Amino acid sequence: MATITTELATTARWNDVQHALTGGGDGASCQCIWPMLRNKDWNQTTTPERTDMFRAEVDAGPPPGIIAYVDGEAAGWIRVGPRPPQARLAHTRAIAAATSEPFEDDSVWAITCFVVRREHRGSGLNRELLRAAVAFARDSGARLIEGYPVDTRGEKQHSNELFHGTLSTFTAQGFSERAELKPGRPLVALDLSA
Repeated sequence: MATITTELATTARWNDVQHALTGGGDGASCQCIWPMLRNKDWNQTTTPERTDMFRAEVDAGPPPGIIAYVDGEAAGWIRVGPRPPQARLAHTRAIAAATSEPFEDDSVWAITCFVVRREHRGSGLNRELLRAAVAFARDSGARLIEGYPVDTRGEKQHSNELFHGTLSTFTAQGFSERAELKPGRPLVALDLSA
């Protein structure tokens, strides 16, 4: 049986972050910068620019996410952190209309991206990544965590469409649906202050 562990994404783990992001899908080109930029700014960047931006973010800290390892090999990634720096969220009309939390509140965190290398999909990494993200947020003083998952309704979906995570993964960790962004895309939240 494989051993799954998780670690915060730090400068010392940069190569592991890159290995996790580049195992198939959009992670290699996105560099998990998509949540950090408004759409107009995103469209003006290249992959090398996104890589530089992401490296600067990791180097500056605090860690913007968590890496999952399978038997010591970097296999997955989750972005978790305060909502204010994740500029896309406040500028996404559906999220702005659905949330009851002020966007300038640093105690509200968001989970905006999952990536799992192709060879490790279906092995429960997203569940472990989410568990580690909740613990990290709680330990960092977060009051509430939001997520914007896909409700697959048990149907198979293309992996690139699931980077937000799946509703079943979030609800298994205690998140509850708070609003609907659009059909099949709820806003979920977990209150850490209780």
